[in-house]
Formats: sequence, structure tokens, C-alpha cells
Amino acid sequence: MDLFEEKIAGNFKDLPLAVRMRPRILDEFVGQEQILGKDKLLRRFIEADRLSSVILYGPPGIGKTSLAYCIANVTKACYVAINATTSNIEELRKLINAAKLKKLNSGQKTILFIDEIHRFNKVQQDVLLPDIEEGNPVLIGATVHNPFFSLASALLSRSLVCELKALKEKDILTILDRALSDKIRGLGSLKIKIDKKALSFLAKICEGDARRSLSALEIGALTTPKAEDGVINFDLGVAQESIQKKAILYDQGEDAHYDTASAFIKSMRGSDPDAALYWMAKMLCAGEEARFIARRICILAAEDVGNADPLALVLANAALQISEFVGLPEARTPLAQACIYVSCAPKSNASYLAIEKAYQDIEKERVQEVPEHLKDSSYPGAEKLGHGKGYKYAHDYEGHYVKQEYVRKAVKYYEPANIGYEAKIKQRMDKLKENKPT
Repeated sequence: MDLFEEKIAGNFKDLPLAVRMRPRILDEFVGQEQILGKDKLLRRFIEADRLSSVILYGPPGIGKTSLAYCIANVTKACYVAINATTSNIEELRKLINAAKLKKLNSGQKTILFIDEIHRFNKVQQDVLLPDIEEGNPVLIGATVHNPFFSLASALLSRSLVCELKALKEKDILTILDRALSDKIRGLGSLKIKIDKKALSFLAKICEGDARRSLSALEIGALTTPKAEDGVINFDLGVAQESIQKKAILYDQGEDAHYDTASAFIKSMRGSDPDAALYWMAKMLCAGEEARFIARRICILAAEDVGNADPLALVLANAALQISEFVGLPEARTPLAQACIYVSCAPKSNASYLAIEKAYQDIEKERVQEVPEHLKDSSYPGAEKLGHGKGYKYAHDYEGHYVKQEYVRKAVKYYEPANIGYEAKIKQRMDKLKENKPT
């Protein structure tokens, strides 16, 4: 038993599976290679038992508390855990004094783990400063909020700040497999026949949250009636019931993914906002990245709306930036707004066709030389070469336009459609070329 199992030996089997399966040493810890991989700074600090105070931040269920457990086991320090939502200054001072006495009497350091540390106000954070600066207790704070916004700068300057990422699907599968095979801490003593599709579904739908996936696995295993041979058949239906979300056929990198994305794009191009929203909702519910959807809206706004409504691309780009900033689920609203606007906007692919034609000329025809009067004339000696000679500055002429040769061989690529704002562009270009003097 490790030091945590000793403390809770009396009721260990009654604890949730996610608690029982917490890693005890670093080699059992899954994921977060960016901070715990070989030769990474945090791992070197832990293994050398030279860790100073550290702040761990990231989404729920990714291993912040588990990592604190591992650190305490590896360093053989006394481990004390509190939650900032229920603690106060009096408790903090008692814990700090106890840590000092333990260090004085036995030489053993104390690790003080504070969950949801962002809940502490400035005064509570200030209480910690003098003692964590001396390294006793060693503070490990956990928060789901960016500490650079939620914690005092004085506390941050005394701490190593580490960002933990949402776990990858392969990491979740590793954790689930361990839980199924471990006979002491996990579900290995049960006869569970689990469908690979069920495991994959749990790994995907939990969105990087190991606690959520383990809870769903435990609920499904303990509530599913056993067959006559005592086997628990854990299939996709059980997985859906256990996590209260149905599986959606949308495998990344396979037909369902590309077919749905295709339907989404073609619905917007076809000016059907309702169909486009349906396919977008399917992608979001299946776990598609907001960035992928926003990129598709941006591309379509340029290719299929173009200058018929220039605002479409502006709105699509805004949705992309907002979705990056706020994340899901909130990002679905600006994505929906952009999807609807682009779907309802007048359509023109003139910009797309224009650049395609220009590319073809560059690739197939002889590349034209820049006319002398358009060449750069800003450097010494350019005038002697004849660069810029005869160039007509458009703003010196009526209407800020003058006829002039801009390519040696005439080309025609952009043909604006007679729809939306592009109709105004067409009207202006026709008027300029037909009526203005040279």
C-alpha cells in the first residue's frame, strides 16, 4: 500500500473507481508528456526531490490531483490536502505551523495540496508567501483557471507554473484498460466482456476527462445485469447509457467525417441555413473541433460568397477568432451566427475563378516581366535604369483613376457577378474603363 491507501484502507473499496485508480508513482501517470516526459523540467525536479512550489492548471479530470499524489509518494513527503472553497486563514496557519514542527522534529517536508486555489482571495494567498518561499510547506496548487489571471503575482513569482492539457484518446484508453485489468484497485475481479466500440466511445466522448470516463465505466460495469455465465456484457449501448450521451457516427479521418463536412459546406453554398446548422450541430455533438468548422466557414465565405457580400468573410473570420478565444460550448453561438450569415448571403465564386485562372497562366504560360514604369524606383541608381519612368500616379487624376499598362500582355481574370455588392463593383469597373480619360 502507498501512503494514501494506508490512510483510507478501511473504506478503500468503497471509493469511486477514479480515486482508487489514481497513479502512485510517476511511471503510472498517463499523459502530460510536455511537462513530465524524459528530461522535462518538472520531472527532473520531482525525481531529484528538489521541487519548490508549483501551480498546476488545466481542465477537470486530467491529472492535477493525481500528479500531486505521485509527487508526495516519490518524495516521501508528508501530504496534506485542502480545498480552497472550504478552507480559511485559520486553517492555513495551523497547517503551516504543523509543517514547521514536523520539519524541525523529523526533517520531513510537507506538501500542501490546495485544490481550486483560485478561490483564495489576496489575503489568503499572502498568508502562504513567507513560508512557501522557504520551501516548507511545498505548495502544489491546482486550478482550472489561468493562474496569470486568477492568482496574485507575488504567489506566481514563487511558483513553477505548469499547464496540463486535456488527455488524448489513447491516454484515456490506457487508463480504462488498466482499470479493467487491475484486480485490486480496479474492476479486474469482475468478468467483463467489453466491446472495443464502447471503449472508444468512452475515450472520445469524455473529452480528455479521465475521471468522467472511469466513472462511466464503473457505472456501466456495476449496473449491467450479469449473463447466465456471470459475464457482464459492456457494449456500446451500455456505454451510452453510462455517460448519458449517444454515439454519433462521425469517425475522424473516415467517411462519416468527410461526408458530414461535405454536406455542411454544400448546404451553406446552396443557401440552406437550416441544413447547414443541422450538419454543424452533428459535428459539434460528435466532438469536432470548433477550429475545423470555423475554417470551413471562412473558406466558403471567400470562395462562394466573395465580393457579393464582403462582410461574410469578416464575420467568418470573427467567428474563427472568437471560437479560439472562448472555446466550446460557448463558441457554438458565434459559429452558428457566421454559418447562418454565410448561408443567406448572395453567392459569387468570381474571386475563386479569378485566382484559378491567374494560377493557370503562371503555371502554363511564359511568366511576364514587370513593365519598366512599374518597377521599384526607390533605391539609388533606379532612375538610371529607367525604373519608374512614365508611371502615372492614380491619385493625381480625376476620380483617382487613370488608364495605364499594368501587365505587358493583357489578361482578364476577374469577372464580377451581377449580384449583391459585386454588382456595384461591376458597375464601377465598367464605368471607369469606358468613360474616364487617359
